[in-house]
Amino acid sequence: MSELKNRFDFVYIFDVQDGNPNGDPDAGNLPRVDAETGMGLVTDVCLKRKVRNYVQVAKEHIPGYDIFIREKAVLNTMIDAAHDDETVKAAKDKTSAARDFMCKAYFDIRTFGAVMSTGKNAGQVRGPIQFTFARSVDPIAAAEHSITRMAVATEKEAEKQGGDNRTMGRKATVPYGLYVCHGFISANLAKQTGFSEDDLTLFWEALKNMFDVDRSAARGLMSAQKLIVFKHDSVLGNAPANKLFERVKIEKVSDGAPRQFADYEVSIDKENLPAGVTVEELI
Repeated sequence: MSELKNRFDFVYIFDVQDGNPNGDPDAGNLPRVDAETGMGLVTDVCLKRKVRNYVQVAKEHIPGYDIFIREKAVLNTMIDAAHDDETVKAAKDKTSAARDFMCKAYFDIRTFGAVMSTGKNAGQVRGPIQFTFARSVDPIAAAEHSITRMAVATEKEAEKQGGDNRTMGRKATVPYGLYVCHGFISANLAKQTGFSEDDLTLFWEALKNMFDVDRSAARGLMSAQKLIVFKHDSVLGNAPANKLFERVKIEKVSDGAPRQFADYEVSIDKENLPAGVTVEELI
């Protein structure tokens, strides 16, 4: 697998229709929101979870593409298993050897990093790919809906209702929200973790398709709409990320509350890019 030799900065734009893109457990699982501006939020952790889920499905049982932070995982068990590898046993610096073993075995460790000092020490890894929180372009108007299940969980509940057997609940949704996330890929950190060009291709693939393999009734219709990538021709980069991100403009082009992606127009200023920087739309 070829070594990554370029820094990348990217803008990831996705939307949600009639769904909850990222519930806040501290607020009754309502959609996350910036209390001061009303803008919707989706955490970086939420987006990384979806990347992990996609890779787990797309690369199931293929060596080198296992997922460390996965549902119901016992992390120390996997860390301890690294120390049972013969290569690690034979190494003088077992922590460093276990760290290298984990990077090779787990896609999400060499991509996002991990703390692996909680069991038999495998050190810490700072991942080459990082996200910001995604923030909605306009304020969101979260709505709560009463829902009815035509069943109850216990005989006691059935007796109490005289056989009516209904369970009432609530569901929170965002009618429509367009969210923007910014991301950064460090070639220097990629070299340290072994994150390769092939891994990068898989990562782009995940951003394009991850909502389609992780559907949920609670999340409604979530869709990847734009993936705009700024590629630097050097390891350290040729321009500040924020100056490149400013070249991406999103404007509402319809009257009234937005309810679809067509209500917005996304433009990219590709004129007079800094020397050594190119831009590409992958979606």
